Amino acid sequence: MTHPAPPHATSYPIAQLERRFTAFAVDRMLAWGLLAVVGIVTAMFVSDDVWTVVGVVGGAVVVLWLAFSVALGVSGSSPGKAMSGLRVVHHGTGTPIGVGPALLRSLVLGVAGLPTFGLGLATLAWTAVEDRTRQRRGWHDHLAHTVVVDVRPVVEVAEEEDEGPRHIVNLTAMRLVPAPPVEVVRTPERSEQSMRRQQLPPEVVQPPAAPAAPAHRSSPQQAPPPQLAPQRPTQPPAQPVRAQRWRVHFDNGESFVVAGLALVGRRPEARNGEVVAHLVPLQSADMSVSKTHAQFGPAPDGTIVVMDRGSTNGTILVRQGVSRQLSPGKPAALLHGDKVVYGDREMVVTREA
Repeated sequence: MTHPAPPHATSYPIAQLERRFTAFAVDRMLAWGLLAVVGIVTAMFVSDDVWTVVGVVGGAVVVLWLAFSVALGVSGSSPGKAMSGLRVVHHGTGTPIGVGPALLRSLVLGVAGLPTFGLGLATLAWTAVEDRTRQRRGWHDHLAHTVVVDVRPVVEVAEEEDEGPRHIVNLTAMRLVPAPPVEVVRTPERSEQSMRRQQLPPEVVQPPAAPAAPAHRSSPQQAPPPQLAPQRPTQPPAQPVRAQRWRVHFDNGESFVVAGLALVGRRPEARNGEVVAHLVPLQSADMSVSKTHAQFGPAPDGTIVVMDRGSTNGTILVRQGVSRQLSPGKPAALLHGDKVVYGDREMVVTREA
């Protein structure tokens, strides 16, 4: 029976800087604690000479540096990284980096950690934040060709099955959709006298008693036909809204014309009964894009509307340099040139003639 191979190290998400700092602090506290114990034991039981204590502590520093470097080069881990669920691997292959690059990387970190009011560590952190590859690789990572990944198991949250498709009311689109034409029933208008008779009480409406018939009855005259009021012209039907073509451009080079509802996320899935025209999977380096992050599509008025679907990191609309966080479940109409940010991914909307 063959067991499935473990996932490649580079397929793990990139480690967050906060977790890396926590692992670094744990390693430093452990090392400083061991050095303090060595110094105290040397001063109490070996010699109280200052230079002797300094020499023994210096030798312990070298031993700890070698031990930590060997562990990092062979397994990619250290006590702090093991506690934080992190691992240091080769940037290109995802394999252990070896003892040599681990010694170089640890040496740069050790020099940066010298008592310089934190300037060295701050400089390394700044180089990791400004990494253009979005993999948070500092100067020490570039020298040793390493990258720090998060190897904690991903907990998949089971999504509850909806009893039925959710119907989302776009209030903006409802205000812009023209009212449907009303069918006009052609009926003759009632005369003013009949209207007055309907407004009077029943006892007043009763016709008066007929007078006594005269001796000589003349031939009855036919009453003129009722005059029909001019008919109102029928209301012209509302003009149909001219359809507009909207195109979206993602930062990975993908671009297409929106033909219907589109779902965006790491692995977007439609709900029961939901008709979807586009499924747009987006790879996220720091796992900031949710499984089904957001949706966008054309509205009945011809505009394009975007809506966050309860993502973890939210959806941001950037219009003319001004950013606005979208509320989950509330659609927002987009304009030509708007940018929508899904976690660490971006999308630009344009209108075509």
